[in-house]
Amino acid sequence: METNEASALAMISTQMADAVEQIGMSLVQVRGRTRGPATGIVVTNDTVLTADHVLERDDDLTIATPDGRILPAQLAGRDHASDLALLRIDNLGTTPATFVESPARVGQLILAVGRPGSSPMASFGIISATGGPLRGRRGAMLEQYVQTDAIPYPGFSGGALIDAEGKVAAVLTTGLINGVALGVPAALSWRIAATLGATGYIKRGFLGISSQPVELPEGQRGGQSQTHGLLIVRVEPGSPAAQGGLLLGDVLITFDGHPLTDTDELQALLVGDRVGKQVPVQVLRGGSLFTALVTVGQRS
Repeated sequence: METNEASALAMISTQMADAVEQIGMSLVQVRGRTRGPATGIVVTNDTVLTADHVLERDDDLTIATPDGRILPAQLAGRDHASDLALLRIDNLGTTPATFVESPARVGQLILAVGRPGSSPMASFGIISATGGPLRGRRGAMLEQYVQTDAIPYPGFSGGALIDAEGKVAAVLTTGLINGVALGVPAALSWRIAATLGATGYIKRGFLGISSQPVELPEGQRGGQSQTHGLLIVRVEPGSPAAQGGLLLGDVLITFDGHPLTDTDELQALLVGDRVGKQVPVQVLRGGSLFTALVTVGQRS
């Protein structure tokens, strides 16, 4: 190997080790299940974000800090759709992690880092895919995700996918789809953490319809470039859709300005601030386009 190449490789190796050391100061061990600990990321001075599926109980939870302290933790909230949960810890005294606000890119080099034991563990890989929405194994819909080929060792769920600077690009979980290492993008994860800390749950909405993709006749696209919409095949009596005037056979074109081409896209939009609010829905009925106003219902 040429000297310059060896020097460059040594620099990369050192940078990676430094990144793991940096994030390691913000990772804790989470003890909330019988078959072994998992990992959590310190997001504020008194909260830790971890994977929902690693918490098999709501109480008797503890965390182990990087300096070896064992502290009791309270469950602040869960979100099955993202497989994230937030823990609140008094006297945490651990440095919060920093995160990357920009979206991860396919091909980007990353490190998966967890703390299933007393010290951090890491594996190397790339971002192999990004996308969303994604329907998880519990049937709930996650708005965005990243996929990695880095090895998720046992106890890595709730850990971090980090960039070369030690910043969190995504929160790692194997609980969304069995056997697949996925990450919830950091910006989305931090927003979920803030909401869980404030309310204990994430609002998930519904319209009360069943729908399927349908190709739009070329002359009935309202000047839009999209080629498909959602055909309503069932409207639940008394549902938000029924109250908003939607009918069997209507074709939904846009929802709150977002084009609709499959049912998962619609489900991913029924979250957050839209729940409980009136939203404009562009509808094709009998060859004519019009806008209906539908109040998004909240799932119990």
